[in-house]
Amino acid sequence: MLSEGGYFMKGMAMGGIFCLLLSLLGSFRPGVESDTDSHHHHHHVQASGRDELRRFSDTEMQKLRNQVQVSCIIMVQPKILAYWATALDTWSKHCDKAVFYTSESTKALEAHDLNEKDDWTRLRKALKHAYDNAGELRWFFVAQPTTFAIIENLKYLVLAKDPNEPFYLGNAMKSGELEFVSYDSGIVLSYEALKRLVRVFQDEDKCPERGHALWKLSEDKQLATCLKYTGVFAENGEDSHGKGLFNSKSVERLMADSMQANPNDVVAGCCSDVAVTFNGMSPNQMQVMMFGVYRLRPYGHDFHDLLEFKAPEGSDND
Repeated sequence: MLSEGGYFMKGMAMGGIFCLLLSLLGSFRPGVESDTDSHHHHHHVQASGRDELRRFSDTEMQKLRNQVQVSCIIMVQPKILAYWATALDTWSKHCDKAVFYTSESTKALEAHDLNEKDDWTRLRKALKHAYDNAGELRWFFVAQPTTFAIIENLKYLVLAKDPNEPFYLGNAMKSGELEFVSYDSGIVLSYEALKRLVRVFQDEDKCPERGHALWKLSEDKQLATCLKYTGVFAENGEDSHGKGLFNSKSVERLMADSMQANPNDVVAGCCSDVAVTFNGMSPNQMQVMMFGVYRLRPYGHDFHDLLEFKAPEGSDND
């Protein structure tokens, strides 16, 4: 026979298990795995090769070059002021439009204050604001200031892609059954993908502003889950040789890894010639990276690229 205390403890245990089950069921959303989802195969979106570019006439090339403009959505916080200032002073000047979205205002640097502490809610608000103020811009690059981006290479990747198709690109990763694009390496959204995302933001059952699960998903996984409801899936950005363009490591770290794995061909084994992003560098290293990418040139050597993207008018960074 159980004492009254024993019955009480047993009831508490059963109640706890019941609450756990309810929480798990609450976090499960039937319909995320539709028939279309289960047959979706991971795609690798590649930048155009030289042969593909040569098929375009000069007029067509000029039209493509003019229409590929990028809006940069850069998520910042006062506690990472040094990175924020570096992003402002370096790569963001090559975006056709760059808006810094902050968790709280600061007198040091100017940004759009979302007055929101929760990371996922803040990202949602930033994406909605970027969509509402897109104008003629049709490509969107979501980044943190700890990431260094080469915007011209991003434009090269999406040059021949139609922004009215739902592209969701970057360093594609997998967590369980969920494929998502890593936030650390930068996220690229076409206008159509962003439009679908903003629409699903209005459905709290499919894309809640505040998480209902026992555990908290990272922003990139939340984003992928919401996009999946709209039929938009994570794609891995690669060059024409299949090398990834969005890197979660710095150039120094990638070189060190290549020295171990490819001692006879370190550079070729490291990274793509048209890489879009690197991560894990200090602000000073980003300034050095800026010098290497945009200013250092071997004297007397001509570059015969088929395509040229110039920095936006008014940019003071080359």
